[in-house]
Amino acid sequence: MSKEALFNVLNNHFNFDELKVLDLFSGTGNISYEFASRGSQNITSVDADFGCVKFIKQTAAEFDFNIAAIKSDVLQYIGRCNSVYDIIFADPPYGFDQKTFESIVVAVFQNNLLDAEGMMIIEHSKYTKLDHLEHFSFKKSYGGSIFSFFEINPAEEE
Repeated sequence: MSKEALFNVLNNHFNFDELKVLDLFSGTGNISYEFASRGSQNITSVDADFGCVKFIKQTAAEFDFNIAAIKSDVLQYIGRCNSVYDIIFADPPYGFDQKTFESIVVAVFQNNLLDAEGMMIIEHSKYTKLDHLEHFSFKKSYGGSIFSFFEINPAEEE
């Protein structure tokens, strides 16, 4: 339900087949597959778990999705990445502390990874608060999950 609602929001802002997507803490690749199935041709999935990266590579090959799966610590990847993305989606473990969640958002903007018209989405629990951070645009709640949206020039949305 939350994933469907997320993609309804994104569908109002983007043409999927033109997107360059970065999926952080990608796990088994669920979000990457959703972008690929909607026509996105340039997707990078980053996860620290070798098994997850291997699974994403196998699944992407099976369905002929253009997904580059990279095994890396996400914060290290953000620090050395020199690409710019239209969409950056991050689903860190809910057990991360507040400061770690904040550092992910800050690092993305400090390293200029988001396109001027792009959007970063970070999934988190209701116990994590991100709306005080620079570039925060809006949030959507779905059950126990919250999606916080960030933009270089946030528009007033709800």
